[in-house]
Amino acid sequence: MELTGNTHLYAILGHPVGHIRAPVFFNEKFAALGLDAHLVVFHLHPDELADVVPLLPKVRNLRGLIVTIPHKPAMAELCDELGPSGRMIGTVNTVRFEPGGRLVGDMFDGLGLIAGARANGFEMAGKRVLLVGAGGAGRAIAFAIAQEGAASPMIANRTAATGEAVAAQVAAAVDGADVRFGPADPADHDVIVNATSLGLHDGDPMPVDPDALTGAMEVIDIIAPLTPFQTAVAARGIKLMGGRPMIDHQIEAQMRFMGEEW
Repeated sequence: MELTGNTHLYAILGHPVGHIRAPVFFNEKFAALGLDAHLVVFHLHPDELADVVPLLPKVRNLRGLIVTIPHKPAMAELCDELGPSGRMIGTVNTVRFEPGGRLVGDMFDGLGLIAGARANGFEMAGKRVLLVGAGGAGRAIAFAIAQEGAASPMIANRTAATGEAVAAQVAAAVDGADVRFGPADPADHDVIVNATSLGLHDGDPMPVDPDALTGAMEVIDIIAPLTPFQTAVAARGIKLMGGRPMIDHQIEAQMRFMGEEW
């Protein structure tokens, strides 16, 4: 698709950005639907976020932002208004620009994860779910899993204080949710969800020990590129969903939020 002065531009903000594949996914969708829109990558250091983001609405044909690691929690603080998921979770992954430079953000990671899981035969209701990672995406997914009726979901996180805080927030916000903090041990769980960035870089440790997984378990990894962990899970014959379905199932909601006619 030819880019012109009329093209609706969007930017995905991250740090680092070498792993980001979202423009491929978004731009494929735009082309398939005949939308004159295009997503590009902006590499922005966390220390620069608060200075740069308020200036971006001044770029007249830049209509909004997609937000990825590590900016999701900080971006929520920069928004003038939050949608329902953003308010509840305290993180955002999508921001639209409104007149006067107002930033309106919301979070779609949980919606995307649950919709993608359902489409691929994964159900959370009544399942014992281990969620590894309580960062921006992990926090959203924790709320979504609890809202789906998972049985006593367990949150594991490298920083215990963060994991404990997210578990407490979800338990307080979702009626009947028995959410706990614990180790990244898949024993006694039905579904294991990796919501960390582990696997994006060479030398990353595994989010969960693949040898501790059994054939009755199911694994979801939100990373779209194939990782060593995903390869190890698949080699054990364990039911696996990578990150692409989560992305695909939230793109429509994100673009409707931005005002595109989907």
